[in-house]
Amino acid sequence: MDRVSQIMSAEPFGGLPAELYDPIAYTMRLGGKRIRPALLLAANGLFGGQEEAAYGAAIGIEVFHNFTLLHDDLMDRSPLRRGEPTVYVKWDENTAVLSGDTMYALAWRHFLRQPSPHLHEILQCFNETAIEVCEGQQKDMNFERRTLQEVSLADYMDMIRQKTAVLLAGALKIGALYAGAPQEEVEKLYAFGLHLGLAFQLQDDLLDGYGDTAVFGKKTGQDIRDNKKTFLPLLAEQKASEPQAMELRSLFASKANMDEEEKVRRVMALYDAIGLKAHVEESIAKEFGAAREMLDSIAAEEPAKLPLRELMALLMDRKK
Repeated sequence: MDRVSQIMSAEPFGGLPAELYDPIAYTMRLGGKRIRPALLLAANGLFGGQEEAAYGAAIGIEVFHNFTLLHDDLMDRSPLRRGEPTVYVKWDENTAVLSGDTMYALAWRHFLRQPSPHLHEILQCFNETAIEVCEGQQKDMNFERRTLQEVSLADYMDMIRQKTAVLLAGALKIGALYAGAPQEEVEKLYAFGLHLGLAFQLQDDLLDGYGDTAVFGKKTGQDIRDNKKTFLPLLAEQKASEPQAMELRSLFASKANMDEEEKVRRVMALYDAIGLKAHVEESIAKEFGAAREMLDSIAAEEPAKLPLRELMALLMDRKK
């Protein structure tokens, strides 16, 4: 992770006109876990690739990820990102749209800056990943128009597979492609990334309800305020008694007719009564277990797998 931080900090993100590039530099300097470029470089190293050959892609994948966050914050009306004002709040909505669009183009620039005999396949993977991320975001937005009963857990898992997991899996695949890895091993690594990404998003859902705002960087309970159909309420409805399920549906159907903090309090009380936290943690552990099995199955020396195992351990213990 230190190497990734060095690579990212050495990259200039500013430019002219400042009104366009200052928000981009601000977004990239907010930091974050840098997990996607770290996965890309670790996958490259897993198969003996030259790290420097994948630097452009590592930066590009992180720029793309932050582009999606910038636009997500605008669509979700989120005031904070990593504890700081989001771009549309600090500047304005038009700036958030245009700076985000530019970040998408900049991501492509970074991918194209270094040659590779596998560049066509690499760019195809990146492009298909970008499309799936956008499809997942649209599905997430569609859920906002549906009731809690109209969104199944299977629907939700498919949505987060596209919106979150495919980007982690894609980063791993791209890193392996730079190293010229065998196709069978690339597919195993991609499956590892999907399970890792699902666990990552389920953790995010859990942290929204049970995280520490000072550590998490966002106000907890925001998904409840926004009536978002995340893993927590969808699983809670399955585990609840009928009276509890009816109350949960009523709370998630409410709009402006209830004090937001009272709503969060009541929903969290229902979660606690159901024992939801332990059930969600069990689902997270299941996905991490599946990811570990896929990593174990990859034909590579164990020392080469160590960076990926360390990254997985870091994600398993995340608090933000």
